[in-house]
Amino acid sequence: MNFLKKLVCAAAMTLCTTGAAVASPVLNNWVFNPIGGGFAGGQVINEYLDINGNAFIQLTPTGGTSFSFTETGVFNITQADSNGRLFPLNYSGGNITATFEAKGNGDYGGTFSFESGTIRMYQNPVDGQYAGTQGFYGANLGNVIAEFDVLMGGGGIVDTNGVPTRNGQVSVFAKAAPGMLDAGYFFNSNGDDLSEEAILSFAFTNANTLGTPTRRLVDEVACQFAGFTGPGCAGGTYRNRSREYFFIGSNGQFKLAQVAEVPEPGSFALFGIALLAVGAASRKRATRSK
Repeated sequence: MNFLKKLVCAAAMTLCTTGAAVASPVLNNWVFNPIGGGFAGGQVINEYLDINGNAFIQLTPTGGTSFSFTETGVFNITQADSNGRLFPLNYSGGNITATFEAKGNGDYGGTFSFESGTIRMYQNPVDGQYAGTQGFYGANLGNVIAEFDVLMGGGGIVDTNGVPTRNGQVSVFAKAAPGMLDAGYFFNSNGDDLSEEAILSFAFTNANTLGTPTRRLVDEVACQFAGFTGPGCAGGTYRNRSREYFFIGSNGQFKLAQVAEVPEPGSFALFGIALLAVGAASRKRATRSK
């Protein structure tokens, strides 16, 4: 069983043991219509949407080995299940992007987890604007089609500089209350529109430091979106500074699940701990096998 599947299994087990919510399994064969045209014109998603993008992270020491952080990210969602059916090429419009804003805490040389935040998904009828200069790196253009509140928990492992370990697994859990998804875009396999359902989302990504972010990425994401005012924004040349601020690049999967009741954040603290434990166990086994 691969790492991502183990994460999902651990998540399901944790939700059951907390008693905070009755959750269906992660949705399979659900339908996404990237232009909001309804169930019949959508694409069947076996399990996940592919996501890739970049994020700017700012750390603030809080005593000892601890720190707090803010993360501001932009993401492109081009296809599902790595099936090669790119949304802009198969539909008239349908360019899907997302923004990510979150806060959390961690320990240098240990783990980090999220406290709160927001994920917003956009449908832009004009193709090819991601990585441009309009809006924030072209990621927040068009119509907001979904909004998720980031839940307490998730996270990953960082090195002694507070940077995610190379190709490290990062998990984000979020919720959408009824009405936070637009009608016409998201459906379960029975054709029921998910816009009036309580929905959980799970994002699992691999993170790597961007040693030399582009000028545009610095201008659009750090200076404008994150409100950074350091070198590269207020004169001088931008360079990542460990334990202070840096860019990461990531790619991964975005999954959905229906729930009878959206759990409170405290439940997801346990949820995140369980997932981190699964990740640690997986890495230990991989090390032993070398």
